[in-house]
Amino acid sequence: MQFKSLALAAALLTALASPVSAQVKEHVFKIGTGLSEDHPQAMALKHFGEQLAAKSGGKLSARVYASGSLGNDVSMTSALRGGTLEMTIPDSSTLVTLVKPFGVLNLPLTFNNEQEADAVLDGPFGQKLLAKLPEKGLIGLGFWENGFRHVTNSRRPINKADDLSGLKLRVIQSPLFLDTFSALGANATPMPFTELYSAMEQAAVDGQENPPATILASKFYEVQKHLVLSRHMYSAWVLLMSKKTWDGLSADEQKIVSDAAREATLYERKTIRAFSNTALADLKKAGMQITELPAAEQAKMRTKLQPVLAKFSKEFGEDTTAEMNSELAKARGAAGAAK
Repeated sequence: MQFKSLALAAALLTALASPVSAQVKEHVFKIGTGLSEDHPQAMALKHFGEQLAAKSGGKLSARVYASGSLGNDVSMTSALRGGTLEMTIPDSSTLVTLVKPFGVLNLPLTFNNEQEADAVLDGPFGQKLLAKLPEKGLIGLGFWENGFRHVTNSRRPINKADDLSGLKLRVIQSPLFLDTFSALGANATPMPFTELYSAMEQAAVDGQENPPATILASKFYEVQKHLVLSRHMYSAWVLLMSKKTWDGLSADEQKIVSDAAREATLYERKTIRAFSNTALADLKKAGMQITELPAAEQAKMRTKLQPVLAKFSKEFGEDTTAEMNSELAKARGAAGAAK
């Protein structure tokens, strides 16, 4: 009898000690990204996998497929909706065809710094955007930083807004990006990121626009001579999971995924900001000529872009734009009060 009691007590203690692990099945999440393995984004995805393993007793993990081996942002996002891929992390602009309000995040010259973007994306406004994704077959696990976008080209240095005129620049496959650079006088050419390096190498396009971390990690300095710090847009990625995958997880598994994603988000922002701080120096060492667009020239750029801002604020939803600007004003007010 005593042995039975001890056995029962041991079994009860075991059950109480590991209630979560009993609800977690072994699984390796397949994550596709268009960026290279050494890019901070891919590094953060690996960290996400490590967090999954740590929180699940090794039962959950992730495998990252980099450099567009599973497709581009558009095709991978489509694969998530169809349930043939589990996770990816596209630029937020990729989601505009599914949920128009996501477009406001890319409106030109909106954010002044990364802290403003964090406040808006992590606050009620950003969470409201993510809440629109499940009906499209997607689960948004957080916003990751891509960063402020700058222009590179192989033809000439950009010292003023008018110098963009006539340059054939690859842009994200988005009407906002097309209209933005057309308004600045460039020949905007939409193209998947996975095709960009070879297009620049073959002079099919003169240049492109991306944050420093992407320019460095993708080795664009090998085929581009000039970089201007234009800061024309802030760019965010959205960590996505297929809703079909999410719905197949237990409540415990969903919590582990959400918690791991939250920690990986903080890790990604810290990592990419540190990487970006040294990227410009590394690009200069690699032979790129770097210029900074003066404030007066950025003001000229803003003037040229007023029709674009008006058009797309209306298209993405004037209420949505106003809501974002309200959150932005609160963030600026809080930052000012903290000084």
